[in-house]
Amino acid sequence: MNKKGYLYILSNKHRTVYYTGVTSQLLKRVDDHRKGKGCKFTRKYNIRELMYYEEFPVMYEAIQAEKRVKKWKRTWKIELIKSINPKMVDQWDEVSTLGQPELNKDESSPAKQMRRCGIS
Repeated sequence: MNKKGYLYILSNKHRTVYYTGVTSQLLKRVDDHRKGKGCKFTRKYNIRELMYYEEFPVMYEAIQAEKRVKKWKRTWKIELIKSINPKMVDQWDEVSTLGQPELNKDESSPAKQMRRCGIS
């Protein structure tokens, strides 16, 4: 059975550093980062705010998206974030109160639109 996966982008409060990750349990993983239990990089730069997340039907697709996004220029990542979060605010409160989020799974998702435009 294939688990769905989530691509996510975190930042620090000053929006100077970004971290792109993938998980099958978005709430748990982001909560770990917020509590300082994330990877060494996120702890070092105090990266705890959820800027962007996207659900994929299977983990493999989320991993492939993560690999692409990690290669992107910073400006492209910011564009992706702003496509669903124009004010660049922490999305944690919204996500944590909704439970595990259900997001765009079709071709209209921001990451898929950017790939179609050649930003990948």
